[in-house]
Amino acid sequence: MPDSTIHEALTELFQWCRTHNFSGQDPFDALNSRLFQATPLKHSRRARLAWTQLVKRSAVNLRSIGLVPAGRNSKGISLFALAALANYRSSKTNEAEKEARQLLKDLLSMRLEGWSGAAWGYNFDWQSRMFFAPRSAPTIVPTAFAARAFIEAAQAFDDETYLRTARSACDFILQDLQRSEETHTEVCFSYSPGTVNRIYNASLLAAETLAGVAAITGEQELCWWAVRAARYVVNQQHENGSWVYGAAEKQAWVDNFHTAYLLNSLARVINHCQAAQTTEFNEALQRGYRFWRNGFFLADGWPKYYHDELYPADAYAAATAIITFLELRGLDRDAMALALKVAHWSVRNLRDKRGFFYYQRRRFYTVRTPFMRWTEAWMLYALARLSEEERRESS
Repeated sequence: MPDSTIHEALTELFQWCRTHNFSGQDPFDALNSRLFQATPLKHSRRARLAWTQLVKRSAVNLRSIGLVPAGRNSKGISLFALAALANYRSSKTNEAEKEARQLLKDLLSMRLEGWSGAAWGYNFDWQSRMFFAPRSAPTIVPTAFAARAFIEAAQAFDDETYLRTARSACDFILQDLQRSEETHTEVCFSYSPGTVNRIYNASLLAAETLAGVAAITGEQELCWWAVRAARYVVNQQHENGSWVYGAAEKQAWVDNFHTAYLLNSLARVINHCQAAQTTEFNEALQRGYRFWRNGFFLADGWPKYYHDELYPADAYAAATAIITFLELRGLDRDAMALALKVAHWSVRNLRDKRGFFYYQRRRFYTVRTPFMRWTEAWMLYALARLSEEERRESS
């Protein structure tokens, strides 16, 4: 029987998100500030980065002062669609189908035009340590999650139109993204068109998309690209099983949710492409899973952001952990119990009585801002998948 605590948290969070029309604030939306955009600082890379980090890290939400409007985020809508699809698979109700299809329709309307295939970006300018991505620029992360939603929709509804959209995303990956480290055995896809960077989870998300589509269409060329991209990332794994964020010197950190990304995507490539079902890939997955499971969680389910630091405890890390434990149950007979443990810890420590989840628990305070993509969409996806698996096990 489904866990009543999880069911209640899922139901109330879904309702809270619906009430807000799946629209809200984001940790990285500072450059949408009308106040900041009215100054010459908007042209300065250092100023953009400093303002983004200030607004993101502040204990007080500065968005109202900075005139940052709420907005819809394509990755957030993808995650909401994935949650709705999990809800539909569990319930098979007309209401659940209608909600999932509406979110997919909304997602399709957010597609960026002018590219070789279907692509999505963020609803804000984003200044990272390494590059600047304007809101009009497509990037692989939201594109990959949109593709995941359309792949699952094609399977859930047996609808060819959803599959065509996911297949179109493969054209964006293969024709518009830059490629580096390209040999006959490896390749690394860039984060966005016009940039040459080596961000491991981003390239592996591209591989996941190619592999997921290939599993349905039977296109072995897509798997050929996916396996090469996966091999490049596998070869960057450290001996202890960890991966840093990227190849650049300033990208040498290891965190919970990007490791979870890598594990999920690698597992999907292995599952979907026969050429990836090798000792090489399986051992890398197992090594990475052991490092992640042993290094990022306390006994009570506390999800650490970094493997070597207790704080912050982040709702994003918690949600991706729940999903990763569920997806990798074949590696660990305790994975379902661990997913439940992290979920219960999150409900006890990060959930507001109004139904939403807080951003982060830090050493001396908790950031209680509800971020629609970062916390609410991810947590809804995680709880919906957990509820789905609980129903499946109890049936």
